[in-house]
Amino acid sequence: MPISITLIGGPTALIEIDGFRLLTDPTFDAPGAYQLPHVKLEKTIGPAMKADAIGPIDAVLLSHDQHSDNLDNSGREFLLKARRALTTEAGARRLGGHVEGLAPWATAHVKDRDGNALTITATPARHGPAGIEPLSGDVIGFVVSSSRKDTGAVYISGDTTWFDGVAEVARRFKCTVVMPFAGAAQTRGPFHLTMDTNDTIETARAFPDAMIVPVHTEGWAHFRQNSEDLRKTFDVLGFGTRLRLLEPGVPTVIEAP
Repeated sequence: MPISITLIGGPTALIEIDGFRLLTDPTFDAPGAYQLPHVKLEKTIGPAMKADAIGPIDAVLLSHDQHSDNLDNSGREFLLKARRALTTEAGARRLGGHVEGLAPWATAHVKDRDGNALTITATPARHGPAGIEPLSGDVIGFVVSSSRKDTGAVYISGDTTWFDGVAEVARRFKCTVVMPFAGAAQTRGPFHLTMDTNDTIETARAFPDAMIVPVHTEGWAHFRQNSEDLRKTFDVLGFGTRLRLLEPGVPTVIEAP
Protein backbone atom coordinates (compact mmCIF):
# COMPACT_ATOMS: atom_id res chain seq x y z
CA MET A 1 0.00 0.00 0.00
CA PRO A 2 1.24 3.54 -0.71
CA ILE A 3 2.54 5.73 2.10
CA SER A 4 1.76 9.45 2.00
CA ILE A 5 3.86 12.05 3.82
CA THR A 6 3.02 15.74 4.23
CA LEU A 7 5.79 18.00 5.52
CA ILE A 8 4.38 20.58 7.94
CA GLY A 9 7.73 22.21 8.68
CA GLY A 10 11.03 21.45 10.42
CA PRO A 11 10.70 17.94 11.92
CA THR A 12 6.90 17.92 11.75
CA ALA A 13 5.36 15.60 9.18
CA LEU A 14 2.03 13.85 8.76
CA ILE A 15 2.45 10.19 7.80
CA GLU A 16 -0.58 8.37 6.37
CA ILE A 17 -0.16 4.61 6.22
CA ASP A 18 -2.89 1.97 5.78
CA GLY A 19 -5.57 4.37 6.98
CA PHE A 20 -3.61 5.41 10.07
CA ARG A 21 -2.41 8.98 10.59
CA LEU A 22 0.77 9.69 12.55
CA LEU A 23 2.44 13.03 13.29
CA THR A 24 6.12 13.49 14.07
CA ASP A 25 7.56 16.10 16.49
CA PRO A 26 4.72 18.69 16.49
CA THR A 27 5.82 22.31 15.96
CA PHE A 28 3.10 24.81 15.01
CA ASP A 29 4.30 28.11 16.52
CA ALA A 30 5.01 31.20 14.42
CA PRO A 31 8.56 32.31 13.57
CA GLY A 32 10.46 33.99 16.38
CA ALA A 33 13.09 33.54 19.07
CA TYR A 34 12.86 30.70 21.58
CA GLN A 35 15.01 30.85 24.71
CA LEU A 36 16.16 27.51 26.10
CA PRO A 37 18.18 27.16 29.32
CA HIS A 38 21.54 27.29 27.53
CA VAL A 39 20.85 28.66 24.04
CA LYS A 40 18.42 30.80 22.07
CA LEU A 41 16.91 29.27 18.91
CA GLU A 42 15.41 31.29 16.07
CA LYS A 43 12.55 29.93 13.99
CA THR A 44 12.60 31.48 10.51
CA ILE A 45 9.67 29.79 8.72
CA GLY A 46 6.17 29.12 10.00
CA PRO A 47 4.31 25.82 9.58
CA ALA A 48 2.72 24.95 6.24
CA MET A 49 -0.45 23.91 8.07
CA LYS A 50 -2.01 25.05 11.32
CA ALA A 51 -2.61 22.55 14.09
CA ASP A 52 -6.40 22.73 13.77
CA ALA A 53 -6.15 21.83 10.08
CA ILE A 54 -4.38 18.52 10.68
CA GLY A 55 -7.47 16.53 11.65
CA PRO A 56 -7.64 13.39 13.80
CA ILE A 57 -4.32 11.71 14.59
CA ASP A 58 -3.87 8.09 15.71
CA ALA A 59 -0.55 8.82 17.42
CA VAL A 60 2.03 11.56 17.84
CA LEU A 61 5.62 10.32 17.63
CA LEU A 62 7.85 12.69 19.62
CA SER A 63 11.60 12.08 19.50
CA HIS A 64 12.20 14.25 22.59
CA ASP A 65 10.43 16.98 24.51
CA GLN A 66 13.04 19.49 25.73
CA HIS A 67 13.88 21.49 22.57
CA SER A 68 11.43 23.94 21.02
CA ASP A 69 12.41 22.99 17.48
CA ASN A 70 10.87 19.56 18.19
CA LEU A 71 8.05 20.48 20.56
CA ASP A 72 6.88 24.08 20.88
CA ASN A 73 3.96 25.55 22.81
CA SER A 74 1.33 24.89 20.14
CA GLY A 75 2.80 21.44 19.54
CA ARG A 76 2.55 20.62 23.23
CA GLU A 77 -1.15 21.55 23.23
CA PHE A 78 -1.70 19.38 20.15
CA LEU A 79 0.19 16.44 21.66
CA LEU A 80 -1.69 16.50 24.96
CA LYS A 81 -5.04 16.44 23.11
CA ALA A 82 -4.05 13.66 20.69
CA ARG A 83 -5.43 10.15 21.08
CA ARG A 84 -1.96 8.65 21.63
CA ALA A 85 1.44 10.19 22.17
CA LEU A 86 4.72 8.25 22.29
CA THR A 87 8.09 9.62 23.39
CA THR A 88 11.06 8.84 25.64
CA GLU A 89 10.46 7.51 29.14
CA ALA A 90 11.90 10.70 30.68
CA GLY A 91 9.80 12.83 28.35
CA ALA A 92 6.62 10.99 29.30
CA ARG A 93 7.30 11.71 32.97
CA ARG A 94 7.79 15.41 32.24
CA LEU A 95 4.75 15.76 29.97
CA GLY A 96 2.43 13.67 32.10
CA GLY A 97 -1.15 12.95 31.14
CA HIS A 98 -1.66 10.09 28.72
CA VAL A 99 1.82 10.37 27.12
CA GLU A 100 3.50 6.96 26.86
CA GLY A 101 7.23 6.50 27.36
CA LEU A 102 9.24 3.96 25.39
CA ALA A 103 12.80 2.76 25.87
CA PRO A 104 14.78 1.83 22.73
CA TRP A 105 13.42 -1.38 21.15
CA ALA A 106 10.17 -1.23 23.16
CA THR A 107 6.97 -1.40 21.12
CA ALA A 108 3.47 0.07 21.07
CA HIS A 109 0.53 -0.93 18.89
CA VAL A 110 -2.15 1.07 17.11
CA LYS A 111 -5.21 -0.80 15.84
CA ASP A 112 -8.35 0.02 13.87
CA ARG A 113 -11.81 -1.54 13.90
CA ASP A 114 -11.04 -3.76 10.89
CA GLY A 115 -8.16 -5.55 12.60
CA ASN A 116 -5.38 -3.68 10.83
CA ALA A 117 -2.52 -2.68 13.11
CA LEU A 118 0.71 -0.76 13.25
CA THR A 119 3.60 -1.79 15.44
CA ILE A 120 5.66 1.21 16.52
CA THR A 121 9.15 0.34 17.74
CA ALA A 122 11.26 2.92 19.56
CA THR A 123 14.80 3.07 18.19
CA PRO A 124 18.10 4.35 19.61
CA ALA A 125 19.09 7.94 18.84
CA ARG A 126 22.03 10.12 19.88
CA HIS A 127 21.50 13.87 19.61
CA GLY A 128 25.11 14.74 18.73
CA PRO A 129 28.59 13.24 19.18
CA ALA A 130 29.47 10.53 21.70
CA GLY A 131 29.27 11.94 25.22
CA ILE A 132 26.54 14.47 24.40
CA GLU A 133 23.85 12.63 26.35
CA PRO A 134 24.10 14.62 29.63
CA LEU A 135 23.53 17.81 27.62
CA SER A 136 21.03 16.67 24.99
CA GLY A 137 18.99 14.26 27.10
CA ASP A 138 17.21 11.11 25.99
CA VAL A 139 16.09 10.87 22.36
CA ILE A 140 14.42 8.11 20.37
CA GLY A 141 13.41 7.39 16.80
CA PHE A 142 10.68 5.09 15.56
CA VAL A 143 10.08 2.24 13.11
CA VAL A 144 6.47 1.91 11.98
CA SER A 145 5.57 -1.56 10.72
CA SER A 146 2.18 -2.52 9.30
CA SER A 147 0.28 -5.77 9.74
CA ARG A 148 -0.37 -5.65 5.99
CA LYS A 149 2.19 -7.64 4.07
CA ASP A 150 2.14 -5.24 1.11
CA THR A 151 3.10 -2.18 3.18
CA GLY A 152 6.76 -1.51 3.88
CA ALA A 153 8.15 -0.25 7.17
CA VAL A 154 8.96 3.41 7.80
CA TYR A 155 11.96 4.53 9.85
CA ILE A 156 11.80 7.97 11.48
CA SER A 157 15.27 8.73 12.84
CA GLY A 158 14.36 11.46 15.34
CA ASP A 159 17.05 13.96 16.26
CA THR A 160 20.19 11.88 15.85
CA THR A 161 23.49 11.71 14.06
CA TRP A 162 24.77 8.57 12.34
CA PHE A 163 26.07 6.12 14.97
CA ASP A 164 25.95 2.43 15.81
CA GLY A 165 22.36 2.70 17.00
CA VAL A 166 21.15 3.76 13.55
CA ALA A 167 23.18 0.96 11.96
CA GLU A 168 21.49 -1.50 14.32
CA VAL A 169 18.06 -0.30 13.18
CA ALA A 170 19.10 -1.11 9.61
CA ARG A 171 20.22 -4.59 10.66
CA ARG A 172 16.92 -5.32 12.41
CA PHE A 173 14.40 -3.80 10.01
CA LYS A 174 13.87 -3.83 6.25
CA CYS A 175 12.46 -0.36 5.63
CA THR A 176 11.12 1.03 2.36
CA VAL A 177 10.91 4.64 3.60
CA VAL A 178 13.54 6.33 5.79
CA MET A 179 12.99 9.82 7.22
CA PRO A 180 16.32 11.16 8.54
CA PHE A 181 16.24 14.28 10.70
CA ALA A 182 18.91 16.18 8.81
CA GLY A 183 19.92 19.85 8.62
CA ALA A 184 23.25 19.47 10.50
CA ALA A 185 21.83 21.39 13.47
CA GLN A 186 24.52 23.27 15.39
CA THR A 187 24.13 25.39 18.51
CA ARG A 188 26.80 25.64 21.21
CA GLY A 189 29.82 23.83 19.79
CA PRO A 190 31.66 23.00 16.52
CA PHE A 191 29.69 19.78 16.10
CA HIS A 192 26.30 18.96 14.67
CA LEU A 193 23.35 17.57 16.60
CA THR A 194 21.39 16.04 13.71
CA MET A 195 22.42 14.33 10.49
CA ASP A 196 24.54 16.21 7.98
CA THR A 197 24.89 15.19 4.34
CA ASN A 198 27.53 12.56 5.17
CA ASP A 199 25.35 11.01 7.87
CA THR A 200 22.37 10.94 5.52
CA ILE A 201 24.42 9.19 2.84
CA GLU A 202 25.59 6.61 5.41
CA THR A 203 21.96 6.07 6.34
CA ALA A 204 21.02 5.59 2.69
CA ARG A 205 23.78 2.99 2.33
CA ALA A 206 22.55 1.16 5.42
CA PHE A 207 18.99 0.99 4.05
CA PRO A 208 19.61 0.03 0.41
CA ASP A 209 15.95 -0.69 -0.39
CA ALA A 210 14.54 2.55 1.06
CA MET A 211 13.52 5.89 -0.36
CA ILE A 212 15.21 8.63 1.67
CA VAL A 213 12.75 11.37 2.66
CA PRO A 214 14.54 13.96 4.83
CA VAL A 215 12.83 16.32 7.26
CA HIS A 216 14.31 18.82 9.75
CA THR A 217 16.21 20.67 6.99
CA GLU A 218 14.50 24.08 6.85
CA GLY A 219 12.94 26.63 9.16
CA TRP A 220 15.49 27.25 11.93
CA ALA A 221 18.60 29.44 11.96
CA HIS A 222 20.72 26.76 13.65
CA PHE A 223 20.29 24.35 10.72
CA ARG A 224 23.61 24.53 8.87
CA GLN A 225 22.58 22.53 5.79
CA ASN A 226 19.36 22.34 3.81
CA SER A 227 17.55 20.14 1.33
CA GLU A 228 19.51 21.56 -1.61
CA ASP A 229 22.77 20.49 0.04
CA LEU A 230 21.34 16.98 0.31
CA ARG A 231 20.24 17.03 -3.33
CA LYS A 232 23.71 18.02 -4.55
CA THR A 233 25.43 15.40 -2.38
CA PHE A 234 23.10 12.59 -3.41
CA ASP A 235 23.44 13.50 -7.10
CA VAL A 236 27.24 13.63 -6.99
CA LEU A 237 27.47 10.24 -5.25
CA GLY A 238 24.94 8.56 -7.53
CA PHE A 239 22.13 8.30 -4.97
CA GLY A 240 19.92 10.97 -6.54
CA THR A 241 17.08 8.64 -7.53
CA ARG A 242 16.73 7.54 -3.91
CA LEU A 243 16.16 11.02 -2.47
CA ARG A 244 12.65 12.46 -2.26
CA LEU A 245 12.39 16.05 -1.12
CA LEU A 246 9.01 17.19 0.16
CA GLU A 247 7.21 20.42 -0.67
CA PRO A 248 5.72 21.78 2.56
CA GLY A 249 1.97 21.32 2.84
CA VAL A 250 1.71 18.95 -0.13
CA PRO A 251 0.75 15.29 0.52
CA THR A 252 3.31 13.16 -1.32
CA VAL A 253 2.99 9.46 -2.06
CA ILE A 254 6.30 7.71 -1.41
CA GLU A 255 7.18 4.48 -3.16
CA ALA A 256 10.26 2.34 -2.74
CA PRO A 257 13.03 3.04 -5.28
